[in-house]
Amino acid sequence: MTFNGWFQIALFSAVIVLLARPLGGYMTRVFAGERTFLSPVLRPLERVLYRLSGVNERTDQNWVTYAVAMLLFNLAGFLLLYAMQRFQAVLPFNPAGQSAVEEGLAFNTAMSFTTNTNWQSYVPETTMSYLVQMAGLTVHNFVSAATGVALAIALIRGFARRSASGIGNFWVDLTRCTLYVLMPISVVVALFFVWQGMPQNLSAYTEATTLEGAKQVIAQGPVASQEVIKMLGTNGGGFFNANSAHPFENPNAITNFVQMVLIFAIGAALTNVFGRMVGDQRQGWAVLAVMGFLFLGGVATAYWAESAGNPEIAALGVDTAPSALQAGGNMEGKETRFGIADTALFVTVTTDASCGAVNAMHDSLTPLGGLVPMFNMQLGEIIVGGVGAGLYGMLLFAIISVFVAGLMVGRTPEYLGKKIEAKEVKMAMLAILILPLSILGFSAIATVVDAGLAGPANAGPHGFSEILYAYTSGTANNGSAFAGLSANTLFYNTTIGFAMFIGRFLMIVPMVAIAGSLAAKKIVPASGGTFPTNGPLFVGLVIGVILIVGGLTYFPALALGPFVEHFAMNGGTLF
Repeated sequence: MTFNGWFQIALFSAVIVLLARPLGGYMTRVFAGERTFLSPVLRPLERVLYRLSGVNERTDQNWVTYAVAMLLFNLAGFLLLYAMQRFQAVLPFNPAGQSAVEEGLAFNTAMSFTTNTNWQSYVPETTMSYLVQMAGLTVHNFVSAATGVALAIALIRGFARRSASGIGNFWVDLTRCTLYVLMPISVVVALFFVWQGMPQNLSAYTEATTLEGAKQVIAQGPVASQEVIKMLGTNGGGFFNANSAHPFENPNAITNFVQMVLIFAIGAALTNVFGRMVGDQRQGWAVLAVMGFLFLGGVATAYWAESAGNPEIAALGVDTAPSALQAGGNMEGKETRFGIADTALFVTVTTDASCGAVNAMHDSLTPLGGLVPMFNMQLGEIIVGGVGAGLYGMLLFAIISVFVAGLMVGRTPEYLGKKIEAKEVKMAMLAILILPLSILGFSAIATVVDAGLAGPANAGPHGFSEILYAYTSGTANNGSAFAGLSANTLFYNTTIGFAMFIGRFLMIVPMVAIAGSLAAKKIVPASGGTFPTNGPLFVGLVIGVILIVGGLTYFPALALGPFVEHFAMNGGTLF
């Protein structure tokens, strides 16, 4: 570990904190329907969209109507994307002549991008046409991200409103998020990426002749426009198979830093939106503090593990210490232009959020380095998390935390003036327990059936980690992979596809039910016995609940994978 590495981590953290308040203030005005600096340009377009789609923006939906609208919209998007892949061979903008995507892979990919997961069991530059990349995958990057933000706003309204029957209008929230938040930022940053060297064209692939006389096909296409939204919307699907390790997707250290900031920007800002809408910005800062503590713990562990390197390589006499001429540590599977610190930071950021973009091979991380991204996702992508999904996942843990606090003092729990009763606790627990049911259930099946055992590239604990990571990533709607798993099979395409569906929609429905229940309640004035939820005690309680729930749920599985591998690498010792 070096001073420069820690400085880069500190600089990134400071930028995220500084962005949270201004971006949060802007988003609050957008979802309140207030005037913004973009309103003169975008408000007329917004009205036209409502007229064309028959939406009355003043109509308030109850939680059932809101949830049904969201589910039907995503169902339509899933079917359309599936059809585009199956008919891509006869559709335009296919200069490389890509054939139709087979049924199992088309199902997996359509489910992946609909659920904001962007898991890719294929090589993008040889599988998908430009049309599918633009009108299919990139469009889903926008609307799946907007769906997550809309749902988070609906839950916030549940806390902020009193004696209300509605939690907003899904179509209005979806439109405003796409039009006022995602699109403007994407246009500006995409132009920046083009300036930094990312391709943005519809040209055919270029065939070049190397100095040795060999032929090489250089893939290109509309890269910059997809790159920005895959990061901003925490989607993560790469235009190229190497993802953000590819120089066309991530040309230099500046674009690498900007991509990480994009991943966290909206998720962190939503905590400020939460504080503003409930009338106390300290509530938002408390939630962000929980996220920040868990983030720093993860990045410190990953940085330490990767900097320590592999003792088996060091035993061969290889110098693994950092110096002016080398990064040191474990550089297997990493880009030399990013090094240990930026790789450990990217690994942590992309799995704290449901992004899944990678600038290194996660399969080549040290055992404890690989444990960090896996555990980040197993917590439910709540450490900043996916846009929207991170906040509502964290608020579910906040509900459980105040319930635990209420049990300890024998008082009916309250959060932001709303009494937390049996219905809210049951729905929160249901949403939280759905994730380990999918992760551990599918992983158990894959480790005992031949179709599952045929996938890992490695035997022993690392092979088990490859399987566990895949279902963790799918259920958490992350999309990153250890990449040692051969997942483009009927078994894995189908089971991971269902894991993505479970992790996204079976968690959303009870969460929206909580929003509806809370909105209908009156706000109870604070009293001397009210547990304050904007201070260090609350922050510590939530962190404790998250770590206890996560540890008790996943430690046995992690003990069979990363921990066993770590002890084996170190000859049976901890260090």
